[in-house]
Amino acid sequence: MSIVKRKLTKTFADFFDSERSSGILIMVCTALSLIFTNSILGDNYLSIWQGYIGGMSVEHWINDGLMAVFFFLIGLELRRELLVGELSEMKSAMLPMFAAVGGVVLPALIHFSLNFGTATQAGIGIPMATDIAFALGVLALLGSRVPASLKVFLTALAVIDDLAAIVVIAVFYTAKLSLIYMIGAMAVFILLLALNHLAKIRSVAPYLIGGVLLWFLMLQSGVHATIAGVLLAFTIPFSSEEDEENSALHTLEQFLHKPVAFIILPIFALANTGIIIGSDWF
Repeated sequence: MSIVKRKLTKTFADFFDSERSSGILIMVCTALSLIFTNSILGDNYLSIWQGYIGGMSVEHWINDGLMAVFFFLIGLELRRELLVGELSEMKSAMLPMFAAVGGVVLPALIHFSLNFGTATQAGIGIPMATDIAFALGVLALLGSRVPASLKVFLTALAVIDDLAAIVVIAVFYTAKLSLIYMIGAMAVFILLLALNHLAKIRSVAPYLIGGVLLWFLMLQSGVHATIAGVLLAFTIPFSSEEDEENSALHTLEQFLHKPVAFIILPIFALANTGIIIGSDWF
């Protein structure tokens, strides 16, 4: 291998190993999306995400499909932190939970007070959610300057906040919530928990197969299917006594980290930031 090739290989390796790279890539994709949307190619660009594949738009596949993998990875990381990491003590775990409650309630109250008696009052659920993908992307830009404990706290807060918002939207804003599919999804979740805690099955294959079924049932229920990723993460075999480096949870984390950071999140940014900036903005 030539010196130039070695340097290029090392450059790419350093880029993909850099914690900041994912955040930089998300910001670049966001900027590109805004540029394309507000150019003469805008209509063609937006039509890419609105095209249909298998009964769902490309944007829907990204937001409910690919992002379920992202939530699965985040769920794995949170589960590890709850068992052997920064959140393993009760007082440490409770802090992001209480902070998330504030992150849900306070924006809702502000929205309600500003829109009371108007047609937009019913949109109280909209400001509840935190866009966790962009929140973590911005956090990643700061790299090692952010303490690990703060990253874990903010990640936990964002996930809990997002899940709470999903539940609120499912209960109060979903017109066709299917109880049958919801019960089916919960049954699969309980079965996967039983495989882990009762049957003691350590192979990840049954859990991943069950996870696909869980995702499908959640999607059909009318609830945002990304919640299936978090639920699945909490069924993967792992215990505080287990060797973390050789665990199924650690293996899945290592396998998913780069595809999520450098494929899924940039695609999500490209598909969801096509905002038309009109003259009335200025």
